[in-house]
Amino acid sequence: MTDTASTRWSAPRSAEPVPDHPAVPVSRRAGRTFTAVTVVLLAALATAVVATTRAGDNQSDPGRLLVGYAIAWTLFAAGVWAVRKAPARAATLLVLAGSAAVALAGLAASPRTSDDMYRYAWDGRVQAAGISPYAYPPAAPQLAHLRDNWLFPTSGSCDGWGLRRTDGGVCVRINRPTVPTIYPPVAEGWFLGVHVLSPPGSRHKPIQVGGAVLAFGTTAALLVVLRRRGDPQRAAGRAALWGWCPAVPFEAVNNAHIDTLGVLLTVLALGTATAGARRGALLGAAIAVKLLPVLALPGALSGQRGARRIGTVTAAAVAAVALAYLPYVMASGTGVLGYLPGYLNEEGYEPGDVRRFALLRLFLPDSAAEIVAIVLLALTALFVWWRGDPARPWRGALLLTGMTLLLFSPNYPWYSLLVIALVALDGRWEWLAITLAGTVLYLAGQLLHGFPLQAWAYGAAAVTVALSACLRGVRARRAGDLRDELVLIRP
Repeated sequence: MTDTASTRWSAPRSAEPVPDHPAVPVSRRAGRTFTAVTVVLLAALATAVVATTRAGDNQSDPGRLLVGYAIAWTLFAAGVWAVRKAPARAATLLVLAGSAAVALAGLAASPRTSDDMYRYAWDGRVQAAGISPYAYPPAAPQLAHLRDNWLFPTSGSCDGWGLRRTDGGVCVRINRPTVPTIYPPVAEGWFLGVHVLSPPGSRHKPIQVGGAVLAFGTTAALLVVLRRRGDPQRAAGRAALWGWCPAVPFEAVNNAHIDTLGVLLTVLALGTATAGARRGALLGAAIAVKLLPVLALPGALSGQRGARRIGTVTAAAVAAVALAYLPYVMASGTGVLGYLPGYLNEEGYEPGDVRRFALLRLFLPDSAAEIVAIVLLALTALFVWWRGDPARPWRGALLLTGMTLLLFSPNYPWYSLLVIALVALDGRWEWLAITLAGTVLYLAGQLLHGFPLQAWAYGAAAVTVALSACLRGVRARRAGDLRDELVLIRP
């Protein structure tokens, strides 16, 4: 049985909606000028990324990093503005070349603000030895034969960035060395694959290269999806919102956060597959990388009314997660979740300057903030499913994911990598304020002890999103009024 929404899915490409604001043609000379300006800005952006990654770490010199990030974001904004004025063919080439250059710039130094990749390297090594990463923590004596001087330094004072000593006296570069891994199985498969392909003694570089490949692959996927909707020039400008965003070289490449794999799979799920088993399977694989892409599920079901279609997408997603976990369940049994439940419970609830639901806590008691947040997110998910546009499933996914990050107000900027890709698909740049809020909170928190930075940062992001939504609504009404006037005066 076919409903209205499903017939809209099968509409031919020529019937797809025309972009809201078509690009304004420019002269050939102006096009060459904007192309040259974009090249200069991209070169400056790549240089700023290299200089920032080599400037120090988030513990020794967070202020210097903040300055570098601010410069990179300014150049990024200018570059995105300029490339929208360049000719369509040149803009596409610039987006791809710029994405590659910015990603390569992220390889200029070892990780500077996060030590998560060292756990990735360890998990890959453990699996290559035929041991489940969920079975033992890195400090366990059962894994002592896998240790080397890179992840477990035996010389020095163990006081450097990212180093810590366990209660047993072991110096280790891996965070949370006394608990099993938290990462889902598709992420673990990626760690194993990178380890197998890495030359001996290559340390962190293969993981960063893997992050660069994923980041560039996401740019290419975005270009494919957006060009299918017409207007190649606008497609290039939107893809640049991901490919050139400073958070990508810093978090997806330099820190090599595995979130990028989930982002790529989500883009493929929403942009290249209809609301069927393929979309569900891709989305399930993304969820089995990091849990956050589950927020894209209501968007993937936007406007769907048929129980069969909804069931197909949901069942395929659940099946993909279950199949990914199956080999690890056989190896680890009930311990297959590792430390994930403990991580979800501890993050944001311990006393300190950074806590969950920071914005809601400004108006509500702690006991009510969580309940209100859950209700708001549930209502948002229902709205996305019921009123969402099936031709633009990423729009609902962006709304729900962005709302979730605003309400939870995380301390980690890499959580918003998915938001950046969804912004590129939808064009609503104001949601990038969430990434900026997380970055400022993560780096400046050490400089402003006692200042309610979390509420200010995410409050500013929420205001930016709300004001932009109001302005878009006003412009849409004015455009509608203008069309009505043209119809009335047309002979």
